[in-house]
Amino acid sequence: MELVLADALLGLAQSPDPCALLRAVCGGDGAAPLSVERVETLRFLLQWLEAGGAGGEALRRAAWEVALGRCWPLLRGGGGAAGPERRRLVRAACGALRLCARLCGPQLAARLAGEALAALRAEPPGAGLGAEAAVEALVAVAPDLQEPALLERAVDAALALVRAGGREAGEEAAAALVAGRLLPALGRNRTALGRVWAGLLPGRGEEGRVSRTLLALTALADRLFPGLEGDGGGEGPALDARLCGGFWRVVQAGLTDGDGLCRKRARYLLKRAVEVSDQLRTDCTCPPDNGDEPSLFWWSVEKNDKLLQFWENYILIMETLEGNQIHVIKPVLPKLNSLYEYALSKKGCWLFHPSWHMCIYKRMFESENKTLTREGVAQFLEIYETKRLPNSPGFSEFIIGPFMDALSESSLYGRSPGQLIGACPPLGMKLQKFLSTYLTLLPEEERSSFLLKFIQKMTSRHWSAVPILFLSMALACIPSCKTLGTEGLHALRDVLQCTMITHQILLRGAAQCFLLQTAMHLTDVEKVSLPEISSFLMSLRPEESLSRGTILWMELCDWLYTHDRCFRKSINCHVEHQERSSLSVYVHALVEDYLKAPASTRENCFMPDWFEAKLVATMILLAADVEEMKNKHSKKTNTEWVELKSFLHPLLDVLLKLGTNVYIPTLKTDKSLQLLLKLLQTCLLKQYSPQDDVVLSFLSNSVMTAAESILEFVLRRFTTSELNTVSDLDRCNLYLALLSELVNLCSNAGWKKGPSIWNFISSLINTSIKNLQETGNEQEPKLGEQIQKVVSMASLTVVCEIIDQKPELQLKSLHAVKTLKGFISSVQLNQVLKKPSYIEEKNSLFEESTSSQGWGKIVASYIHDQWVCLHFILNKYHKFIPLSNDETLELSLLAVQRPIRTLQSALEALTLLPSDQVLPVFHCMKVLVPKLLGSSESLCIDAFDLAWKVISSLSNTQLIFWSNLKAFVQFVFDTEVLAVAASSKGQAYSKIKEIILKLVEMSTARTGVFNTVLSYCCQSWLFPTADDTGALENPFSNAGNYSELITEACVFGMVFRRDQRLIQDVHAFVENLGDECAANVVTESTNRDDHYVRVCAVKFLCWLDGSNTLHKMFMEDLVIKLLDKDELVSKSRTRYYVNSLQHRIKNRLWQTLLVIFPKLDQNFLTGTLNKIFQAGFGNNQASIKYLIEWIIILILHRYPQCLEKFWNCFCYGEEKLKTSICTFLSVLSHFDIILENTSEKKPILKKALLVVLQWCFNHNFSVRLYALVALKKIWGMCKALYVEEFEALTPVIESSLHQVENMHGAGNARKNWQRIQDHFFFATFHPLKDYSLETIFYTLPRLSELVEDEWIPLCKFTRYTDISLPAAFHWLHSRTELLNLKPSDWSQQDMGSDLVEMDNQTEWTDVQKKIIPWKNSSPDLDLELVFQDRAAKLGKSNSRLIVVASLIDKPTNLGGLCRTSEIFGASALVVGSLHYINDKQFQHLSVSAEQWLPLVEVKPSQLVNYLQQKKTEGYTIIGVEQTAKSSDLTEYSFPEKSLLLLGNEHEGIPANLIQHLDVCVEIPQQGIIRSLNVHVSGALLIWEYTRQQLIKQKQLK
Repeated sequence: MELVLADALLGLAQSPDPCALLRAVCGGDGAAPLSVERVETLRFLLQWLEAGGAGGEALRRAAWEVALGRCWPLLRGGGGAAGPERRRLVRAACGALRLCARLCGPQLAARLAGEALAALRAEPPGAGLGAEAAVEALVAVAPDLQEPALLERAVDAALALVRAGGREAGEEAAAALVAGRLLPALGRNRTALGRVWAGLLPGRGEEGRVSRTLLALTALADRLFPGLEGDGGGEGPALDARLCGGFWRVVQAGLTDGDGLCRKRARYLLKRAVEVSDQLRTDCTCPPDNGDEPSLFWWSVEKNDKLLQFWENYILIMETLEGNQIHVIKPVLPKLNSLYEYALSKKGCWLFHPSWHMCIYKRMFESENKTLTREGVAQFLEIYETKRLPNSPGFSEFIIGPFMDALSESSLYGRSPGQLIGACPPLGMKLQKFLSTYLTLLPEEERSSFLLKFIQKMTSRHWSAVPILFLSMALACIPSCKTLGTEGLHALRDVLQCTMITHQILLRGAAQCFLLQTAMHLTDVEKVSLPEISSFLMSLRPEESLSRGTILWMELCDWLYTHDRCFRKSINCHVEHQERSSLSVYVHALVEDYLKAPASTRENCFMPDWFEAKLVATMILLAADVEEMKNKHSKKTNTEWVELKSFLHPLLDVLLKLGTNVYIPTLKTDKSLQLLLKLLQTCLLKQYSPQDDVVLSFLSNSVMTAAESILEFVLRRFTTSELNTVSDLDRCNLYLALLSELVNLCSNAGWKKGPSIWNFISSLINTSIKNLQETGNEQEPKLGEQIQKVVSMASLTVVCEIIDQKPELQLKSLHAVKTLKGFISSVQLNQVLKKPSYIEEKNSLFEESTSSQGWGKIVASYIHDQWVCLHFILNKYHKFIPLSNDETLELSLLAVQRPIRTLQSALEALTLLPSDQVLPVFHCMKVLVPKLLGSSESLCIDAFDLAWKVISSLSNTQLIFWSNLKAFVQFVFDTEVLAVAASSKGQAYSKIKEIILKLVEMSTARTGVFNTVLSYCCQSWLFPTADDTGALENPFSNAGNYSELITEACVFGMVFRRDQRLIQDVHAFVENLGDECAANVVTESTNRDDHYVRVCAVKFLCWLDGSNTLHKMFMEDLVIKLLDKDELVSKSRTRYYVNSLQHRIKNRLWQTLLVIFPKLDQNFLTGTLNKIFQAGFGNNQASIKYLIEWIIILILHRYPQCLEKFWNCFCYGEEKLKTSICTFLSVLSHFDIILENTSEKKPILKKALLVVLQWCFNHNFSVRLYALVALKKIWGMCKALYVEEFEALTPVIESSLHQVENMHGAGNARKNWQRIQDHFFFATFHPLKDYSLETIFYTLPRLSELVEDEWIPLCKFTRYTDISLPAAFHWLHSRTELLNLKPSDWSQQDMGSDLVEMDNQTEWTDVQKKIIPWKNSSPDLDLELVFQDRAAKLGKSNSRLIVVASLIDKPTNLGGLCRTSEIFGASALVVGSLHYINDKQFQHLSVSAEQWLPLVEVKPSQLVNYLQQKKTEGYTIIGVEQTAKSSDLTEYSFPEKSLLLLGNEHEGIPANLIQHLDVCVEIPQQGIIRSLNVHVSGALLIWEYTRQQLIKQKQLK
């Protein structure tokens, strides 16, 4: 630019004509496009001409020609430039156009505006720099536009670009340019501003995307409020945004927007409004949308100070929330209380619109920091409870919207620190209070709508189990009120269906219980009918929640009884039964309608759905229990069950005809049998004794009358080949399930009262065997024949189960049963039924059922049934199974005679069957493998491998996983299998050990796996069955051979993730609810808690007897292995963190050693004592120290002769004792316990005194404290004995103890002495009286501040019932004195290596060196000359970097920036005021840098114009700010002409300046704190700019 300007000036010297000068700068008459340098020179020249007052027609014509002939084509064509060069060219050209318009007047402005608007219409928004150039041109000429029509067109075009919905980068850039530049330029005209305002703000409920609206409003901020500068000309009243509700709605939407830049702009607008109101001091009120709600914004002169305080606090909170750091935000949260004090009047009405408070909470709820979300939720609930906030419009929507979205986060429901396991989390309790309180205060007409929306919200998203549970509990705790109708009941049903997707069965069941209670408490019974109630009840699972006999079932019966006459009448309700209850009438009609089945035109119809049968059965039993309740209330004793008889009469009528009437429609028989089965199954779910259940007794007696008819019908269906289609397989399952229930009834009722089952069983066996033996056409089998074989095999399966489970029926003696045994043992195993080649019934449904996939399931079921039957045979004759195929037996059962072939078939079956069908194969392998392991080891190992493959392929969430795992464990860890494998120590032994390790590894990912293995092994080793004792002399020998199982169990336990721990805590909470929650009663207790592994192991050890040789050997081996493991852990990591996995493992193994200790004899203990002492020398955590000390105390108490070895521990050098001396001194603090069994105490006390006294004078303070505690104990014992030879020591010891007891001052020494004496281990703990399971596993870990995961409460020992404690075991409970203690503030410490003083350090370390870079200077120059030379060069630096720090107001930051900018050669530093350079803090940091760096003063209010000026000079404006579209500093390439804008220390770059930035650059961060000091941020960017420029210069060279 300098060369072009020089040429132009040379031309001016030759000819003073300005027009000629313009032509010279433009390059003469040539058509070549102007370069960037020439355009910038042209702009400079035009600015000079305008400032010099040059005028005249010739100049205007020249300016007109320059604008239209040179600048405008340049904007349209680009001059061949691209990228940053193109942007620089556009800005220079637009600057020239602006000056030309001023010189030429409105005509040129109108002409250019027309051209620009035409370009915008021709080019779609955001289509590149063409649109940007057109907008820039409009910005340049907008101040000179006067024609109303043109202004209107320009405003409409600008608004169209702002409201454009596209999200492409180009469209966003164009919209930002319009909102940030064009609209403010147009807004200088009041007429245009009014049109902009009207088109910019959305209407009520049309907020949409607020980002662009906020961008435009921020740019227009100077013109939105009265009394501010910049009110342009034009007609119309002045604008006041404070009076517009739409403006405030946009601001509120911006305050909670997900984009940080939007939030910043919204806060900026709010600040401006508050500042204006404070300056004007006039009353104003924004009209409310509804007359009864408070205004969104108002101001009063009388309350000016209070209003200002309210809004300042509000803005402070919103700004602090941007930090997202709880330690920064928490101190500000109390100001929320003050906001409510300002916001509520004395009458309890809202003075400020509550939506402002909702913005704060919504911002907290949507925070990335979950701790902040939790704090926000807790604060909201607490304030609502304490302040009793009045109801307001929008409050309910806020609760159902953002508040419930926040509640969906599971991590919010964790226990608070110090809260016991099993307690309700704080949020759960607060939710209960909140919902009850809020609903009570809500107007009655709004309750129903609110609750319905609340429940519907629970179905609108994927909620996890924990939030659903606690929200359901909160709903159940709402006081009874009539709020929910049919729609509410449907919504609750939808929530129930949402709960089914979770895998946590207990939590799922508990949520169902609470939701049913909610329905009973909140349903308006007059608005719902009994059919709707029954439909809702079907969403509950009886095996998880609504089970007969539970408290919940009785509550439901009571609710139905109480509201019997209140339910809305259904359309089909009969009105003639006025004397009967509505429930009875409904159930009677329900049964009749259910059994009304039209005659089927096709008998081979499909089975009806089970839903109806389940519904009818449940309602019958509910009505029966309600009838019983009614009789109890009326004190009737001899009831005739009139209602129940009427319910069952239609069913019994059908059942009694089944055996004789062959023409009953199939659909009717199916439905009647389905109903009967569901009645029996649902009724038998009752939790108390069946003998006390009068309903069950009556039902059983009624069914027994029809039992013969049912059996005749079933037998006919099985024996006459009526079951011959695929759909008949479901009927077969129905008949067989019903058969099992009927047999149970016969068994319970007694043989003489029941029907004759012998004939039925015999006929069924004979027919089934006959069907299975028929060969038929094997090449082209018919569907009917194949289905009959499947049905027959399923029938034999049920017969085998009945014979096995009901010996009282004496079925074994039947001839048919003998035939059955022979047939099963000779049947061809794994026989695959060939798929039928054609189907008689040409029906698409049948074709679909016999597809390859469907037929595969049928075949799998057939093979499964084969193995069930075979297990029946093998189990009965397992004693006759030979050890190999070579042996011969008199028994003619092929499967029993040839066990190897049978096991080979089992392996084949495992490859054929799906995972859910392999259970009977596992059962057969349990019988076969123990017999064959000795002779066919390789085959048995194959069985182990294949079975493990099946188990490992299953997910632990599948129900079949646990049953399969249990069966797998039973055959692999069978006592005989373990014994045979251990005796040979061959491959099988190694394989079993490998499986143990795999199971332990699997249990780390699947909680409960190890529990299954350990429980089975411990029971079989301690309490073997008759079969086990017969096969082995002593099954306990397996414990010694596989001791690693117990070893691993003693130290088992994982460090759980936070989400896993949360699930465990909530499980414990639900379990603590007891029988009040029906889920605890009906769901099976699985004992899958990891604690139960160690509980099982400890209980196993408690049963061991030291006098038993096997037990003694096992315990000694276990102790050695545990001590070796402790040594290995210590060596692997010499220093480990508290509560780390290493710490936990060591703690667990020492707890186990403490349990075993009383059972060990003297010889063994004496031999292992050195290892125990060696463990004491380690650098252990406090909890482990206590356990080691406790064991040493107990050993020395029991065997005082070991004291000599103990004294030797004090003889080591200080280097070894520095990490352990406190451990051995702590043992001496319980010396009275140790000497209880010693007769000669005096010499031992003398030795103890001599040992302790030397440590009382140690240089380490902690060691001295422990030594003094021990000395106090020992000296007390000496005084009690009165030993003369101790009198010489009396003055020394007494004075020492007196001195420490009477230390003066408030120093730490006195406090620590008091703390250590009050510590539980020295003050309360008694090594003998406190020896118990509770102390070892709960009290001591708690007092030693071990993490809560390691506390095993005593209730877990009692809940775990697989193994009970021995009757003679009495060491269960801690003493009350110890149990009630809280952890003290003294932590046991030894003199660790980190406490060693480092005053003998002699090595030098790096030091900070401050240097002056003399490299480029002449060595002989005087320092003053150097500075003068540097000063002479100021202004001619090669750097084009301008650092703008006008927004910074702290002198220290400015001084540091000045120093940094000078060092790296910035061309200028811009500050808000030059007065800062006189500040002492500034000068202290700048160290005279201000003398060598150009400083420019630009006030914050002048920054917009300054930045625009620099843009036209070609500078790229760079902001240091984190926005959604910020560039990473490591990836950004700085242009040579860069202007760096730094933000304010507190709020960063104001929102009204952000739209003027060309780019935002952010510094990548790795830590938690999200912001750097502004000086540090600026220094990083200045250095990065310098570094890039240096690299470019080197490349040029």
